[in-house]
Order: sequence, then structure tokens, then C-alpha cells
Amino acid sequence: IRCWSNIPFITVPLSRAHGKPFAHRSELKHAKRIVVKLGSAVVTRGDECGLALGRLASIVEQVSMLQNQGREMMIVTSGAVAFGKQRLRHEILLSQSVRQALHSGQSQLKDMAIPVLEARACAAAGQSGLMALYEAMFTQYSICAAQILVTNLDFHDEQKRRNLNGTLHELLRMNIVPIINTNDAVVPPPEPNSDLQGVNVISVKDNDSLAARLAVEMKTDLLIVLSDVEGLFDSPPGSDDAKLIDIFYPGDQQSVTFGTKSRVGMGGMEAKVKAALWALQGGTSVVIANGTHPKISGHVITDIVEGKKVGTFFSEVKPAGPTVEQQAEMARAGGRTLAALQPEQRAEIIYRLADLLTDQREEILLANKKDLEEAENKGRLALPLLKRLSLSTSKLNSLAIGLRQIAASSQDSVGRVIRRTRIAKDLDLEQVTVPIGVLLVIFESRPDCLPQVSALAIASGNGLLLKGGKEAAHSNQILHHLTQEALSIHGVRDAVQLVNTREEVEDLCRLDKLIDLIIPRGSSQLVRNIQKAAKGIPVMGHSEGICHVYVDMDASVEKVTRIIRDSKCEYPAACNALETLLIHRDLLRTPLFDQIIDMLRVEQVKIHAGPKFASYLTFSPSEVKSLRTEYGDLECCIEVVDSVQEAVEHIHKYGSSHTDVVITENEKTAEFFLQHVDSACVFWNASTRFSDGYRFGLGAEVGISTSRIHARGPVGIEGLLTTKWLLRGDNHVVSDFSEHGSMKYLHESLPLPQRNAS
Repeated sequence: IRCWSNIPFITVPLSRAHGKPFAHRSELKHAKRIVVKLGSAVVTRGDECGLALGRLASIVEQVSMLQNQGREMMIVTSGAVAFGKQRLRHEILLSQSVRQALHSGQSQLKDMAIPVLEARACAAAGQSGLMALYEAMFTQYSICAAQILVTNLDFHDEQKRRNLNGTLHELLRMNIVPIINTNDAVVPPPEPNSDLQGVNVISVKDNDSLAARLAVEMKTDLLIVLSDVEGLFDSPPGSDDAKLIDIFYPGDQQSVTFGTKSRVGMGGMEAKVKAALWALQGGTSVVIANGTHPKISGHVITDIVEGKKVGTFFSEVKPAGPTVEQQAEMARAGGRTLAALQPEQRAEIIYRLADLLTDQREEILLANKKDLEEAENKGRLALPLLKRLSLSTSKLNSLAIGLRQIAASSQDSVGRVIRRTRIAKDLDLEQVTVPIGVLLVIFESRPDCLPQVSALAIASGNGLLLKGGKEAAHSNQILHHLTQEALSIHGVRDAVQLVNTREEVEDLCRLDKLIDLIIPRGSSQLVRNIQKAAKGIPVMGHSEGICHVYVDMDASVEKVTRIIRDSKCEYPAACNALETLLIHRDLLRTPLFDQIIDMLRVEQVKIHAGPKFASYLTFSPSEVKSLRTEYGDLECCIEVVDSVQEAVEHIHKYGSSHTDVVITENEKTAEFFLQHVDSACVFWNASTRFSDGYRFGLGAEVGISTSRIHARGPVGIEGLLTTKWLLRGDNHVVSDFSEHGSMKYLHESLPLPQRNAS
């Protein structure tokens, strides 16, 4: 028992039947009963006089959405004082205006002094208007709201506590949103937080403590505290080294320096943290986030409930390893050390990794077998994904060969001078290659991607974050361990990091201050999702692989079926597989056309007819739903064109700028196709499947890019480099080159240094 304002009350939360708080953000989507606490800075305008109506409407919309999903929502709101202050100021100005007009005949208000308004009077004047506003807003979503004003007595008197609890439960049962506030019209003046010195005690003296107390009393699953800062920082927000704390654990208070409280309201961040820890101890999960930022306030509540990385999440479960932010920082530091190594040392690391892939073959295949067995038992993976998941001795041998190619070709990748210019006498400029920084590679099902991408990152001196699919967890774990073992020979073990925490891909895509480039490796849906989620981080890749083969009227009979079969049937799930077959009109009803159809039938390829092709047939295959389709299976579309020009136009309209092929013996036609098709890879008389880093001699690839800047096509070491400019002078200043200056620009091109012959 403690006393507050001479009133005794119980200081320990009631026992909770719903168990412990959620351990991870991803579990928040299971929250049934949620309290949303709106701080004064969220509800009020910047001038502290009146409400932020647009922000409030957005919050009501999100709460209504969650309520209509079947959740039980409660709001603890501030704002009565600010709303009352606005009304009372208006009344005082109006009253003074009338009196001044009566006494002096003047109605000018500029010299009027507005007295200091007492907060309790403001609360009394503003409470009814605030509730009327909430009612009007919730009515738009067919939701009823009810007002409850509370004081300490309602929690500390046993009978009143029971009454309050019963009222809230009955409102929730009737699908009504309770809107709760401290009864600021009758509360005593604020006192020091003496009762918040430990997390076992709390009283209701502000809406932070009210929200925490209410959450525990009502056995709430989640408490969302919205303020005017992004969350909890390790030092006051705005200071140079301040970092947002993603997850806060009990006992971490010593590592945090608290700043001043917000511009309005009674509680600062320290009070919020203590209230949050008290609620967490009582079994309620807590997130503190920004409810005022215009870019996120419109979805901050729903984002939190969906488990997205927003604000600071309070958890009792501390992960064994580093956070993903710490991993990214480790990768950047390791990458910089890696880039500073001699080229021979980076190559030595890759050679060592290639040796480990063959030396540790049995351990790798055993781990892969576990992944395959788990995937088959769960039955969640389609056959093409199971094939990608599978490793074999031959795959590991091919991987090792590819890694040795990378090592051999990486000798002068980093620090290569690509341009030299003499700006003026004794002022020389160089443009040299440097690593991009930290790469985030997200891949599905393909554990062989891990050593490939790691080798390319090592060769180019980049730090690397890897996020693999959980279906390949065992395989990825051992391959990453071997990668770090190889890196250890030159002390750069941390340069390649495997993300093992329960991070959602969308959350990783928001780490724009830590990651410089995202490279997705997986389905077109994965790539599209990442391109949509990435905010401020460039994404290298392609969302679709709609590859075309155009069979010209001058095509060779011997070449056509071989190239089409290989392009479509060798690996139909690949992004460089044929999806649309364009046939010159003059080839219809010819033996060559019949051979193409017969071959596709033998290979059990399902044919979809394009609109023009269907118009030529009495009984046609099923007409294609869209000419812009990536089947990823033994299916393809056949369409008819009148000329190579029409084939090019079709590819530009319906293709994805990935890989397109012409089959013809007419060199003029072929050159027209090669020059005019605007895709990353354009081939003549060759299978689409050649669009691959290994087949191009790059050793391996991090993916195939259809982007029009930086790297395009299969991306190897060169695509993971950027440049920087080095200027070497001797007391040069720009003013020397002015009209009356003593120096003149030369801008002479200088010869490049000889490249390493090895």
C-alpha cells in the first residue's frame, strides 16, 4: 500500500489470466484488446490552442478500422485543456471587445491582455466539446463512442474500481469504443513522480500513467503510446548521436539519457518509459511511437498492429545475438576493412571459401537434407521451389568453380583508375572505383545464392547483409558459417552478416541510413513487394522476366526448335525462360510452324493464343488473358506479327526489358532487332537462358537488372562498384582561375595506369 493525496491504493497490478506480453513485434497482429493513448502533443495544434483536427480524424479512422476487424479498442485521450483554452480565449476576447467598445468606442483588440487561464477551468470548458468531436468522427464509421472521466479514486477505491471495470467490459461487449480521460477539472495540481521511482507502483496523475493503469486493469494485449517523437532514443532526440531504440528491455534505463518533456502535457519521455515498463510487468505489450509526423501518422496505429518496425517496442525477451541495425553497422565497418585489403588478400578469402564448399560437402548436404525434409513435411513449397532449395555434389562443385572465377577476375576491381585529368599545373584529378557500401540481399529458397553473393561482395569490398528464406535456414546457417571462416583469415569476419532475427522484409527496407543497395533474388512478387517497400534505398533487380523469342521468316529450321526448346523447357521457372513466342505471319501453316507446335506438345507445354494468332485459327488454344504474363512453368503464349518492326514494337509494349531473342539467317534483320530492342539482353540465334552471370563469364551474379541506370543485365563485380573522385593539388584555390587570376584550366586527359595483367 502507498498513499497519494492522502488516499491509500493498491500498488501491485492484478494477476492476469491472459499471460505474458508478446515477445516479438510480429506477434502484435494477434492483439485483441488495444489501448491507444493520445498525448497532448498529438491531439493539440502547434499553438497549443485548439485541436489538430486532421490528425485526430486520421487516428479515428485507424481505430475504427481495427474495431471493425473485431478488435476491442479503447482510447485514452488528452485535449480537453487545449480545446477549453481555445473556447475560453475566444470568450474572453469577445467579452473584452464588447467592454472596450462600450467604454472607449473602439473595438481594436491588439492591446488586449489575455489572463493566464487555469488548466482545470479549461478542462471543464473543453471536455464536452472534445467528446462531441469524437462522437461526430466515429459516427462516420458507424461506431458508437462513450466517454469515461476518471480520477485516482476510481482506481484506488475497491468498489469504484469494480464499477469502472464492469462499465468498460460492458461497453466493449456492445462494440462501443470507450474514450477515457483524467477528470482534469477536479484533479489536484501535479506532484513529483515519487510513486514512479520503481516499476511496481503507479498512480494516475497524467494520461501516461492512466493508460498504463487502465491497460493492466483491463488485461489489455497492447498499449500504443503516441507522442511527438519517433520513440525512445538513447540520448535526447535532436542531439548528434541520438539513435532510435527499436526494442527496449527492462533494465536498459541506465543506457538512456532523458531530455525535457514535450511542449504540452504533464509527462515527459521518462514518465512514458516508467509507465510502459509498469504495463509490461503487468502483462501488456507496449509501443511508443510518433503520432504527429505527417508521413506516418495516417497509418502509424495500423502499422504497429501489423507488426511493422515503428517506434520503440518494449519486450521482456532479449535476443541472444545483435539487432539487425547492429549487424548493418558491423557489416559497414567490416566492409571498409575488406576494401582496404590488398586485391590478393580478397581473392585469397574467396579461394578459401571455394575450398570449404568442397571440403565440407557432407556437412552442407546434411543441413540441406534437413531443410528439404521439413519443407516436404509441411507441404508448403511448390515443386520448382523445392528444386531450387535442393543442393547436390555437382551444384557445390559448380559453385566452387564459379567462386574461383570470381577470385581470378577480381584482382583490380576496387581502386581501379578509370579516368585521369590534369585540371591545371600540379592539379590532377582521378576517378577510381570503390565499393557501394552495405548491400542487403534478400533471397528465397536458393541456399546456393549465399556463397555466390558473398564472393561477389568480398571481391568488390562491400559489406553484406543476407536475409534468406526460413525454408533454407539450416543450409544458410552452415554456408554463412563457412563464409565467416574464410573471412577470418584476414580478420574481416563481420563483413558478411546473416539476419536471423524475426525481421520482416518490409522493415529491413526502411533502414535507409544503414543500407545502400537492396538486391532481391526470388519470385517476381517478392521483387515487386521490395520495390514498393523500399523507401530511400535503390533496388537493383527486375520484377518480371517476360522474355520473347521472335521467329523470323528467314529462320533456320534446324535452329528454331532447339533454341525454343532450350529457352522454354530447360528450366521453365527461371526468370530468363521464354514466355512469349512471336511468329512471323508467313510461317503460319508451314512445316516449320508445325514442327514448333509438335515440339511444344511433346514437351507438355501449355499454349495460350494471342489475339492475332487466335484470329487465324478455327479452333484455337485458350486465348491469353494478358500478353504481359510471366508463367514460370511449362506454359507460353504464341502471337503472330507481320514484321521484325512489329515484333520490336510488341516487345516494347508487353515485355519487361529482360531478355529477348531473334532467330533468323538474315543479318540485316538480326542487326535491326539487336539495335532497336531496348532490353538488358538481346540475342541473335541463341537461347534466352544464356542471360546469366556464370554463362557470361562473370563467375556468378547477384541478379539480373532491368534498371536503366548503373548496372544492367547480369550483375557481377562491376555492378557492385561505384566511383569517387580524387583531386591532388598544391595550394590551389578557385580564385586563382578567375578572369584576372594567375592560372588557367588545362583539362588534359592523362594516360591510365596499366591494369594488372594477371
